[in-house]
Amino acid sequence: MRATTGEKVFGVFNITFLFGLSLAALYPLIFVLFASFSDPGQLVQTRGLLLFPKGFTFDAYRMVFMNPSIGTAYLNTLFYVIAGTALNIFLSSMAAYGLSRRDVLWKNPIMFMITFTMFFEGGLIPTFLLINELGLLDTRMAIIIPTAISAFNLIIMRTAFQAVPVELEESARLDGASDFRICWSVVFPLSMPVIAVMLLFYGVSHWNSWFSAMIYLQDRALFPLQLILREILIVNDTSSMMTDISSGDQMPIGETIKYATIIVATLPILCAYPFLQKYFVKGVMIGAVKG
Repeated sequence: MRATTGEKVFGVFNITFLFGLSLAALYPLIFVLFASFSDPGQLVQTRGLLLFPKGFTFDAYRMVFMNPSIGTAYLNTLFYVIAGTALNIFLSSMAAYGLSRRDVLWKNPIMFMITFTMFFEGGLIPTFLLINELGLLDTRMAIIIPTAISAFNLIIMRTAFQAVPVELEESARLDGASDFRICWSVVFPLSMPVIAVMLLFYGVSHWNSWFSAMIYLQDRALFPLQLILREILIVNDTSSMMTDISSGDQMPIGETIKYATIIVATLPILCAYPFLQKYFVKGVMIGAVKG
């Protein structure tokens, strides 16, 4: 069936519009990438669009990786992401499985209380006092334990677990399977799309987290990468990376250091998206719609 002239025109317009929209979304990242590889002196003189690095150099990245705070913060962030996400998935899965079973006593009042916390919470000061009383202040656990379960993610996982046919559970019970066996051998494998989405949600949340660290941590040896990035970008603190540079060159190189730090902090989480993208839409739809 041949396309009409109107359909061809619409197709060209649609492709052009989407290409322009994609380019507008990607250009800020491309600008930061090119600027991070640019010569500082040439970059500050550039006006308008940056379509390629100006005077290609790795000086900014060399300064970033020479800074001991970046390396320590990177390791801290990896610990928070791995340990925190593992704890998130384990506790959320256990809670979602229990609340998704039909014969669980008082599951509706429990779900109401969990949902209630999404709209009303104690606030920053009571939470800080609680963390202090528990002895978690200025420890790694202050970043991981308070965010162990997200009510929103728990609801998504619970709805996904409810979609698993009850006949599979009954068949497993006839074979002598316990609830833990049913959860990990039947429900969990069948819910891998939503588990992958939860890995992405929790992982990105831990990777981007900086506010909790700013409130609960005082020891710089425990700071995550995003808190160091905040100091560089907002507080404009790049002095620790420029000790071997003359004062006249500090301002230009400071700008490229900011861009290089953004790339270093963003690249790992961007690399994780392609591996989880195929599960994303399916996982969210399974957890969001109850048939």
